[in-house]
Amino acid sequence: MKLVRVLLAGVVVAGVVAVPSASADPAEPGWVGPLSTRGRYVVDARGDRFKLKSGNWHGASGTWNGSGDVADPANHHAGEKADRIPLGLDRAPVESIIDGFVELGLNSVRLPFSNQVVHDGAVVPLASVAANPALAGRTPLQVYDFVVERLTARGLAVILNNHTNTTRWCCGVDGNERWNTSQTTRQWQDDWVFMARRYAGNQRVVGADLYNEVRRNVWDDPNWGSGDDRDWQRASQEVADRIQLEANRDLLIIVEGINWTGIPVDGLPHGRPTLEPVRTLSHTLIDSGKLVYSAHFYGYTGPNHSGATGIGETHDPRYQDLSVAELRDVVRRQAFYVSEETGAHFTAPVWISEFGVGGRENTDPVSRAWFSNFVDLLVAADADFAYWPMVGFHSGRTGNGWALLHWDAAGNRMGVYDGDDWRASAWSRLVGAGGKTGQVAPVSPWSMVNLNHGDFQQSRAARGLGDWNSGARKGVCPDGQRVIGLAHTGNRGLCTGAWGVPSSFVVVRDESFVDVDWASGYTKVQCPADHYLVGYSVKGAAFSAGLCARAAGALGKAGRTVWFDRGDNRPAAGGGEFAVGAYKGQCAVEEYVAGVAYTGRIGSGRTPDALLCRR
Repeated sequence: MKLVRVLLAGVVVAGVVAVPSASADPAEPGWVGPLSTRGRYVVDARGDRFKLKSGNWHGASGTWNGSGDVADPANHHAGEKADRIPLGLDRAPVESIIDGFVELGLNSVRLPFSNQVVHDGAVVPLASVAANPALAGRTPLQVYDFVVERLTARGLAVILNNHTNTTRWCCGVDGNERWNTSQTTRQWQDDWVFMARRYAGNQRVVGADLYNEVRRNVWDDPNWGSGDDRDWQRASQEVADRIQLEANRDLLIIVEGINWTGIPVDGLPHGRPTLEPVRTLSHTLIDSGKLVYSAHFYGYTGPNHSGATGIGETHDPRYQDLSVAELRDVVRRQAFYVSEETGAHFTAPVWISEFGVGGRENTDPVSRAWFSNFVDLLVAADADFAYWPMVGFHSGRTGNGWALLHWDAAGNRMGVYDGDDWRASAWSRLVGAGGKTGQVAPVSPWSMVNLNHGDFQQSRAARGLGDWNSGARKGVCPDGQRVIGLAHTGNRGLCTGAWGVPSSFVVVRDESFVDVDWASGYTKVQCPADHYLVGYSVKGAAFSAGLCARAAGALGKAGRTVWFDRGDNRPAAGGGEFAVGAYKGQCAVEEYVAGVAYTGRIGSGRTPDALLCRR
């Protein structure tokens, strides 16, 4: 939610050529890419915790730049005059800007881009890179390349962020509300594959932040799970699959919650779902250990407040209106529960990839108190974060007061630690806070299979089988995981691991391998000896086949029948609620699913009713 923040911007004047500064030491010279996740933590290639202490370097997604452009909040097309490059290159050498990031304690940068930048072949005006004359004659994407190279060479991790479709200031009703508002979903996916491939050789390019602040347009809302062309959960799942399969399996896949739905008027339903839908419908990546969820919080917005003024949200408090206890509870409900509740299908790191507040010019005690309180929440939660924004302009004491670093027309820098910026104390608390460090122990993943709208085959190995049950919706656990639970409807399943990548599979459709009558009177599908269930298929709501993988060694045959035709039958912990409103059966974590029993009577629907759990 940055539309309101444009009101704080001042006039931007052209920069001058400056002498490059000496490079500061790398931000974190000891870390090794690529990054992955273990439970709620991001870790580097050695398994050491890598807390994302990030800042946003905006501009390539659309903002006012140098060259005399003026930010005009009344003109929704003001951003179209932008040069589509990271901000500040007309006023300061890139190394000087990065020096500022390092001095402020960052180890990573969220680097927004628009889809328009990917296709823009025009040369950036010379005045827009006046402080970096070596960039003369380059396209916006080539300037973006240069910035990525210099950030990563200095030891900073870079997260690519698809911020907008078209290059303009975010985030109103502007044609950029969804990933497919100003372009097709296919084009969006193709652009992500292109960008992920482009930086695949640089292991300090660590993440793909899929789309920014998905929200309502004039006519309709995004949703989480309907299966239509406005379904953000499905769209982000599908583009993640393409990135991992076609481009770069090393990247963190970062999915932001839905930013806004409904018309913001008292009496009409509206609000900020954020990450609340993840509890009942999460993502399962082909390459596990790469998923990060993200959320944005600003004091002038609220759980049911859009952040705009004068449009009828008179009864909805903003985050800055909440007490400390209320703010803590709301932020936990909307975001932090994802990382705090361990051992669930949705458990993952949560990155607060945008938060911020006005600086020196801000004398409002309410917003200042909110910022301090929110920083305390981040510290207490040991949360990953990214401040918005890092780079701005100033003329004397006026300018983009939200930024932590400002440059005037002569290239002189003013930072949050220079002078009387009241945010300095809170920022020091945040970047200097303690928290988990060092090795993070590996954790067994829990993953959801979702067959509500189509195939959900998250195994690289099983994809080589082709259409192993024609006409059915097929779900397969990621490689190294196995089916551990099923819902009575058959549409949802639960996986856990790790058992290694299977080398061979058997499709079972009948009772050929049943060795004992473990569900008398029911039709049974059972894996062959020394095989375990990794996938299944349904036709309509009817169970139709099981996919079994061969184990690396002999499997035990001691077992039990777990019935779930009349109620839940699950262990007390592990996996969480993976099929709301449906009965569920689940084996213990030390067991494997060897078979599925279902009703075979006419009109019964052939729903799964029991599991054969063996150890």
